[in-house]
Amino acid sequence: MTSQVSSPAEQADEAALGELREQRKPAVTKDVRRLDRVIIRFAGDSGDGMQLTGDRFTSETASFGNDLSTLPNFPAEIRAPAGTLPGVSSFQLHFADHDILTPGDAPNVLVAMNPAALKANIGDVPRGAEIIVNTDEFTKRAMQKVGYAVSPLEDGSLDGYSVHPVPLTTLTVEALKEFDLSRKEAERSKNMFALGLLSWMYHRPTEGTEKFLAAKFAKKPEIAAANLAAFRAGWNFGETTEDFAVSYEVAPASTAFPVGTYRNISGNLALSYGLIAASRQADLPLYLGSYPITPASDILHELSRHKNFGVRTFQAEDEIAGIGAALGAAFGGSLAVTTTSGPGVALKSEAIGLAVSLELPLLVIDIQRGGPSTGLPTKTEQADLLQAMYGRNGEAPVPVVAPRTPADCFDAAIEAARIALTYRTPVFLLSDGYLANGSEPWRIPETDELPDLTVQFAQGPNHTLDDGTEVFWPYKRDPQTLARPWAIPGTPGLEHRIGGIEKQDGTGNISYDPANHDFMVRTRQAKVDGIDVPDVEVDDPHGARTLVLGWGSTYGPITAAVRRLRTAGESIAQAHLRHLNPFPQNLGAVLERYDKVVIPEMNLGQLATLVRAKYLVDAHSYNQVNGMPFKAEQLATVLKEAIDG
Repeated sequence: MTSQVSSPAEQADEAALGELREQRKPAVTKDVRRLDRVIIRFAGDSGDGMQLTGDRFTSETASFGNDLSTLPNFPAEIRAPAGTLPGVSSFQLHFADHDILTPGDAPNVLVAMNPAALKANIGDVPRGAEIIVNTDEFTKRAMQKVGYAVSPLEDGSLDGYSVHPVPLTTLTVEALKEFDLSRKEAERSKNMFALGLLSWMYHRPTEGTEKFLAAKFAKKPEIAAANLAAFRAGWNFGETTEDFAVSYEVAPASTAFPVGTYRNISGNLALSYGLIAASRQADLPLYLGSYPITPASDILHELSRHKNFGVRTFQAEDEIAGIGAALGAAFGGSLAVTTTSGPGVALKSEAIGLAVSLELPLLVIDIQRGGPSTGLPTKTEQADLLQAMYGRNGEAPVPVVAPRTPADCFDAAIEAARIALTYRTPVFLLSDGYLANGSEPWRIPETDELPDLTVQFAQGPNHTLDDGTEVFWPYKRDPQTLARPWAIPGTPGLEHRIGGIEKQDGTGNISYDPANHDFMVRTRQAKVDGIDVPDVEVDDPHGARTLVLGWGSTYGPITAAVRRLRTAGESIAQAHLRHLNPFPQNLGAVLERYDKVVIPEMNLGQLATLVRAKYLVDAHSYNQVNGMPFKAEQLATVLKEAIDG
């Protein structure tokens, strides 16, 4: 008679199997509680698939009809050191049965896949919240790596929370035992087990995720089947285990949205769609000259898929080549775009100045991130405003627009294209990492709702000389917009000089004349100053004395903070800027109506500096530059102090 000795892994599997059999006995009756909103954060190693897990949960939540807002947060490294605090990746989702504006200040549920994920995120979790912990990863070595001398699951430090210890890894391996996978391969599906469990807890649809897994791993059916089995096992675990005695329902946000067809969309995807829509409305081919850079690369990836809409993408060898090619495409008659982030803007600055001199339409999309230099590639910031305004040699004014939410990136892209095409100028669009990676529901517009951006190219002579000769002057201006004509190369009779040396007014010939240079500098500035932009709208239902003014992605946290204050009986006004150069014409009059103006920004006060300089208003700046968006409660406290002060 021989004895067989099992390995520790096999023993763990067998123990889990016994536990699973016990759990799958007829389940007790479970309560279903109705909630109006929930904030969930998935956290683990950057290789644990937290972004995919969050994305799938978000997609199912969107299909269910909830309003939602997300905050992906991940390391800059492609594969950060496993089990370390810098290597933690997280995805936060806020969903509700009503209109919401932010990913939420603090999670109601934290899914921690390892000790590092727990330690990195526990500070954000309020007492009483639920914490689902993958106990398999709480080994002595893993805990020591992040500074836990003893297990937080045993030392009482989590007593104030509702902790659910779940051996996610072991349960996943057991669920995939029938598949021809190594233990390491099976463990990779633990994020799908967690997704299944959370999907059960919050009554999320499952069909979309099942179809997604089948499509994603269509060439690897064994892997597709394994992930699907793990996903279903997580759902079944929630249904059968006694540890989760309650599940939750969050009803669709049926009254939060106007009637229409909606989809979940991220900022970069919305921006890409906006660019395509603008090119179709202008009846121009879309050309993107770009060099990959976080967090703008998704726009290049997305646009490269749409050749059927006349989109041409060029992945250049560097940032300068990318904008140079785009500027050449603008000269050739395309709606030209270059995408980048702050470090790339620095490299593109000379070519942007050339675009100002040539007076050609060009969209410069800056998805801002933390700086200076390489800075924080995967974190958000609003610190490129002054760079967009003044980051070029000479007087080189450029219009600047900024979206306020992920879905608003679509409209902002169309607006930037309108300005560029109408006024023949490069235009900055300032998004940021928070908007680019975050997502929310977006109502798909009808084509007749989009503006007509049709462009008239120059067709022949536009000026008559004193001797009666008809000629083409490339810098003869439209009296309303001060835009010069757009002449396509190769059009007979429209040959003209191009380059960065100063032009003579009208003719475009090289000119070193001081008076002409003075005139051209002032004319280019007047063209930008005269751009027609809508008045800024003020939300002030109670005649407040304090105004909070914002721009870009601070819209969500500011608006959420304002709602909190008004619910508490406070009176405060709010205005948000899309156009930062030129400012809306009524902005000065708006600012004069208030005793106090507070400007929250994710920088050290760049908009506040511009407002103080232009309007001589003692604007109060509130700033944060930690790579994360503001929290609503944080801003509510600051604004309350401003009201009372």
